[in-house]
This record gives sequence, C-alpha cells and structure tokens, in this order.
Amino acid sequence: MALEDEARAGGARRVAGVDEVGRGPWAGPVTAAAVRFLGPPPPGLDDSKRLLPARRGALVGPIEDGADWAVGHASVAEIDREGLRAATALAMARAVAGLREAPDHLLIDGSDRHDWCPCAHRTVVRGDSLSASIAAASVLAKVARDRIMVALGQQNPGYGWERNMGYGTAEHRRGLAALGITLHHRRSFRPVRAMLPESP
Repeated sequence: MALEDEARAGGARRVAGVDEVGRGPWAGPVTAAAVRFLGPPPPGLDDSKRLLPARRGALVGPIEDGADWAVGHASVAEIDREGLRAATALAMARAVAGLREAPDHLLIDGSDRHDWCPCAHRTVVRGDSLSASIAAASVLAKVARDRIMVALGQQNPGYGWERNMGYGTAEHRRGLAALGITLHHRRSFRPVRAMLPESP
C-alpha cells in the first residue's frame, strides 16, 4: 500500500484505486472499478492479468468485504458514439461515483489525462502491479466484465465470447463471417466496420 500511504502522508484521507478492462475487444462494454480499502488488502492480490480465473474469482469476496468499491460500465453505443477514450473515462467516472464515500485522492492505472476526476489524482503506469487498490480494481472490473461476456456468449452463440471475452480471436472472426454483426459489436472498430454493408 506504498502509493496509498504516500497519498495519505500528503493529506489525503480517502484514497481509491481505479482501473478498467475491455478497451481492446470488438464486442461488449468497457468496464471500470474503483476500490478504497478499509483495512489491509487480502493476501495474494495481484494484477488481474497475472491471476488465473479461479484465483480472481476467489479474491472478489475478500475485496468486496474489506473495501468501499463500485463498478461502472460504458456501453457499446457509448463507445461508438463518444470514442473509446471518452467511453473509458465515462466508465471510470461511474465507478468512482458509485463509491459510498467520495474519495479525495485517486490512483488511476495508466497514463491518460483524466479531466473527469472529481478530486486530486495520480496516474500510475503499470499501477495494477504497484498499488493494491488499483490491483483490486482490476480484479473486480475483469470479473464483472467476464461475467457479462459469458452471459452474452450464451445469448449469442457462435462467436465464442464466453472464451474470448469479445476479443478478435480466430473463433470470433469465424463467427462474424458466418453470422454477421450483432448489437453488441463495436461498429467503430475497424475489423467490425469493414463488415458493414456500404452505404448507397
């Protein structure tokens, strides 16, 4: 919790970590989470990308039980209308707004500018490896989005979303070629847009 302690040493009282998942997929929402630990983080917490799915799932309960947390999403329609960066900021802002107590300092994974922030903040490259709060946010966001994509995969068979989470895998490409574009595809993404019928 070194980054959190550093923020508190500077006068912050409620420090939350923020991370997002789902920028790269061709289908499904962008999802973000915000986490402010109320006590020590659970053991074994790490960047969600380095954790096996079972371990991520096992961490959700301890994270939620020991933190003020919230998850936010930006829809496919918002991604296509606003652009990916703005939609990602929207998902993050919704996650932060969902916290029970407003934070006074945010630790945000990455290096993007965050004009939406309602308080002081710090961007942290590879933050999910350096901050327990960001790592916890990455776990909650990843698990929440994966559950959405599994459900969408069951409702829209043939694209393999329950396995590829909407990323442009060979299975997803084959599904697009055979079945076409769904309401859950990001039409602003080049590989999807290339399959749209040309306007007269």
